[in-house]
Amino acid sequence: MPFLDLPPDLKMFYTIDDHTDVWSEPETVVFVHGFTENTEAWRSWVPHFSRKYRVVRYDQRGFGQSGAVAENFNFSTELIADDLARLIHAVSPHKPVHLVGGKSGGMPVIKLAVLRPHLVQSVTLVSSPVTGPGVPGWVDHMNTHGMRSWSRWTMGGRLGSKMPQRGVDWWVDLMGRTAVSTGLAYVRWVGGVDLNPELKDVQAPTLVIANDTPRRSIKEFEAYQQKIPNSELVNIPVDGYHTAAVAPDECAKATLKFLARHKVR
Repeated sequence: MPFLDLPPDLKMFYTIDDHTDVWSEPETVVFVHGFTENTEAWRSWVPHFSRKYRVVRYDQRGFGQSGAVAENFNFSTELIADDLARLIHAVSPHKPVHLVGGKSGGMPVIKLAVLRPHLVQSVTLVSSPVTGPGVPGWVDHMNTHGMRSWSRWTMGGRLGSKMPQRGVDWWVDLMGRTAVSTGLAYVRWVGGVDLNPELKDVQAPTLVIANDTPRRSIKEFEAYQQKIPNSELVNIPVDGYHTAAVAPDECAKATLKFLARHKVR
């Protein structure tokens, strides 16, 4: 499996799924996972995309095989967006890419679309917030009980009622592998994010995949989607706020329809 050296301090894990015709020149879609996830978070999406696109998934700094960070590590939206930019330069040096961000993974996607629009052909935001979410009790629970316990404690709201118990257990295991130190550093960063002032500067066509849950209402998605100039919204009715996990097939199909209308020129 490939790693990308990003000096001075990151060896980023990534993987490419490409089942396109060998004589074709497929466009590239880069998937950006959210908090306490890794490349495997997108596994159900891959079959929908890899016959028509080069699918690039990567472990963000601090997560998965890219390795943990210290509790005092200073995450920033610019840093995470720069990591993404350097990955794009490596995997698609001559063409812009389509970006799909899930939950907080949409934050660096938006930032990159604003700062380096030449790298971005389209943006898809899957249940992504644009302001730091309130997470009462998370830090204390992580410190006291660890990440696996925190993962199970918070999973009900994340996955809702449609996920079978074995699916819940799988997600608890995936997210519970994150180091406590990374979790604490990330929460400290994400709580202070507010991308609302920058939404008007997103030039790329943008799809917002929304839902309506106690954690994040449809009105919140509609409010920020309307600030993005060339954007549209699709509402997928699930009762867990992690739409990409709860309804991967519906999300993937909606994204593919959107991408088909925004091919690389």
